[in-house]
Amino acid sequence: MTRPVFEEQVEIRGEGLVLRDWREDDVPLMPALFDDPDIAYWTPLHSPFDEEAASNRLKKSRENRAEGKALQLAITLDGDDAPLGEVLLMRTGHPEGVLEIGYAVGPAHRGQGLAARAVRVMTAYAFAELGADQVVLELEAENAASVGVARATGFRLLDVPLIPGTEKGRSFELQTWGQDRP
Repeated sequence: MTRPVFEEQVEIRGEGLVLRDWREDDVPLMPALFDDPDIAYWTPLHSPFDEEAASNRLKKSRENRAEGKALQLAITLDGDDAPLGEVLLMRTGHPEGVLEIGYAVGPAHRGQGLAARAVRVMTAYAFAELGADQVVLELEAENAASVGVARATGFRLLDVPLIPGTEKGRSFELQTWGQDRP
């Protein structure tokens, strides 16, 4: 697989979801999704997450796409355009042929299986459209919700070293869960 080329406009449909590009009119809605203690704890997203952080995230997501680093899409329901969360597909830091998925679902929209559905749809896209050989999730073992998503979506815990890190003054170790091209 060569470095993925992320289309200028992307809309991916499946499992009752539409994964679509973030737009300027989504910026005022993003704080309700991402200004949350769980998201602040488990993700590198800026906290507090206000409209300025949302505008900066939108700008950075467009730069990352243009550079072929990441594809960041809003999670919406088919027939309802309101963003409920985000799913990302990232190339940065992984060997050729390996893409990583990340996600966050707003607190008001949890418990509906949105993360698992978005991960399955994005995984299928990574294999079918981008030619990925493997898709991975990197998560903390203590993040029970994300471990549940990994299991529910057919990912398996890989026998690779933990990835140490520090974010917002907190140290952590990430497990790598993977799924190989079918």
